[in-house]
Amino acid sequence: MIIMSRAPPRLTRRQRLEELLKTTREKINDYVFFVRRHRPSQIGYAILLALVGIAIFAPFIAPYDPNARVSLPMQPPSDQHILGTNDMGQDIFSELIYGTRISLFIGFVAALVGTLLGTAIGIIGGYKGGVVDEALMRITDMWLSMPTLLLTIFLVAVFSRLPRGTIMMAVILAISLTAWPSVARLIRSAVLRVKEEPYIEAARAVGASSARIMLYHILPNVTPLIVIEVITRTAIAMLTESSLAFLGLGDPTAKSWGMIIHYAMWRNALFLGLWWWFVPPGVMISIAVLSVMLIGLGLEEYLNPRLRR
Repeated sequence: MIIMSRAPPRLTRRQRLEELLKTTREKINDYVFFVRRHRPSQIGYAILLALVGIAIFAPFIAPYDPNARVSLPMQPPSDQHILGTNDMGQDIFSELIYGTRISLFIGFVAALVGTLLGTAIGIIGGYKGGVVDEALMRITDMWLSMPTLLLTIFLVAVFSRLPRGTIMMAVILAISLTAWPSVARLIRSAVLRVKEEPYIEAARAVGASSARIMLYHILPNVTPLIVIEVITRTAIAMLTESSLAFLGLGDPTAKSWGMIIHYAMWRNALFLGLWWWFVPPGVMISIAVLSVMLIGLGLEEYLNPRLRR
């Protein structure tokens, strides 16, 4: 007598969602446990949370309106003005507090957009192969061969002239479009390895479409790389935004750390010895980048146990 084995019942959409939520909750708990034992990650998150708190509660923390003239120009630090005033008589400490919003926002959004674009190109090229992969990688190589800063400056100039285009949006798009090529290369190399796994072949055998395989089988396996890239690119994006603002390509009406340094250099603060004007925003940029890099270091060690001490 031959006993036919029954195929396991297919999960409903609700059951799949519950399973996904359970798995995600377990991974989050595991990562939180790792962070508790990883000092650099703790420092990075503490700094980043403090910066996010400053950005959210800026109106309550800043003693003055950053755009208001509250004292005489170029006054040194005092009890009334912790970091003195600029050439317009505006409180520099208040400018610094409000600048946290712009710098963090541009850095994260530009890094996220650039990483998602590079991920899409890397997954499509790596999985499809052949002519599609060759064409996408040649475009990527051509993009990588261009000087990054000069290309970013050119893109900011182009996007800022578009109808209804703002300088902030132009900066975000420019940084994003110079960040995706290296991400695409990294993701493609991971996809080339993943697509040879047996479960990918099994998915093809049961008739799964290319889009479904890329979305439900390949994307989850490269998600750790995507997370690390977003974190790393955030630090690079903040430095790039500060560089553009320093060169005068930022929004002149926005209170970002880079624009504060730009106006300080424009008014010869360095030669006049007005250190309280340009040193604090530089320190804030360094602290923000350090926090993101420490978090990225911890994520890399968490996702790659071989790097753990």
